[in-house]
Amino acid sequence: MPSLTYRTAGESHGRALVAFVEGMPAGVPVDKGFIDGELRRRQGGYGRGGRQKIETDTVEILSGVRRGKSIGSPIILQIINRDSRIDDAPEVNRPRPGHADLAGSIKWLTTDCRETLERASARETAARVAAGALARCLLLEFGIETFGYVLAIGPVTATVDFGTPLADLLALRDAGDLFTDWVACPDAAAAEKMREAIRHAKTQSDTLGGVVETRVFGCPPGLGSSMQYDLRLDSRLAMAVMGIQAFKAVEIGMGAQSARLPGSKVHDEISFDPKLRDTPTLGFLRRTNNAGGLEGGMTNGQPVIVRGSKKPIPTLGPQMALESVDLKSKETSRAAYERSDVCAVPAASVVMENVVAFEIARALTDKFAGDSLTEMKANYTSYMEAARKL
Repeated sequence: MPSLTYRTAGESHGRALVAFVEGMPAGVPVDKGFIDGELRRRQGGYGRGGRQKIETDTVEILSGVRRGKSIGSPIILQIINRDSRIDDAPEVNRPRPGHADLAGSIKWLTTDCRETLERASARETAARVAAGALARCLLLEFGIETFGYVLAIGPVTATVDFGTPLADLLALRDAGDLFTDWVACPDAAAAEKMREAIRHAKTQSDTLGGVVETRVFGCPPGLGSSMQYDLRLDSRLAMAVMGIQAFKAVEIGMGAQSARLPGSKVHDEISFDPKLRDTPTLGFLRRTNNAGGLEGGMTNGQPVIVRGSKKPIPTLGPQMALESVDLKSKETSRAAYERSDVCAVPAASVVMENVVAFEIARALTDKFAGDSLTEMKANYTSYMEAARKL
């Protein structure tokens, strides 16, 4: 059975975006409605631009699924682009600072940035969301749930009480209209301040970035490995998150703050409660979770906590267009303007939640490998029973 992997194809204004998923065991119920719901959430968010009024993203499952369940063969997910005008789109000769335009044009020896920006565009993340949502269908079979949300936009930071039941946090996060006021933040007071910050940025023809967080609940101890650097789950998660367009930093648990504190304030002390032996923690508890559920590249039974920092969108409004150079004339000019968003942080939280979910699912299939869901569940049960006897 191959490892669970995916690749994407497609351009921002091409005919479609495609995700090719391989290694999904047979027998996994595939919830197309759930995948479509995640695609719709990715399109939402206060501060999004005009393209979201054109596209209505839904997935077409072209292979690998029969009668609502995976069959073990590669799964192809397709998302049609309504705004498919790649051949008619004009050249872009004035690279936008902060985008892939200039580096890509030099790399591929062209003065037209169009061909680089078409693939480098965050539109590609729709395919990654579809792949991640498919992987979450597998995770749910093992009681593993993910929760992604916006922690900060610009200068505004939320406060979230994770003692609140997950269902209630989901309701708070998803409150409001997806396309007119949603910011994917479960702190209502902070959410309003985020909207105010976005409105102000728009009046200045400027943009805002932010911080998003994903928490994964229900992971058993032992996903990932300490034996090789590329098997460490934290390194896989970091790569997946840094691979999202415009992300500039990743943190696990306490993250960068742990470098500024003594060990006595960082490491999570361990206790044991035999009454919780039958839970995914196997009874091992922590009063804190500064490690973010990962130690030595492996899950330790606590919730996995990953944060990503997204820079402001580089495409500024015409009034604030940054200085650039015309690649044909080499004369100083203002950067080109492509239709864009003021803030896409809420959408980024959806992307991150799903790429994190895919890496957790990959680690799960590596640990409990099987050609079918039935075999995987048997391997999982056997492992957990053996672990409880330690």
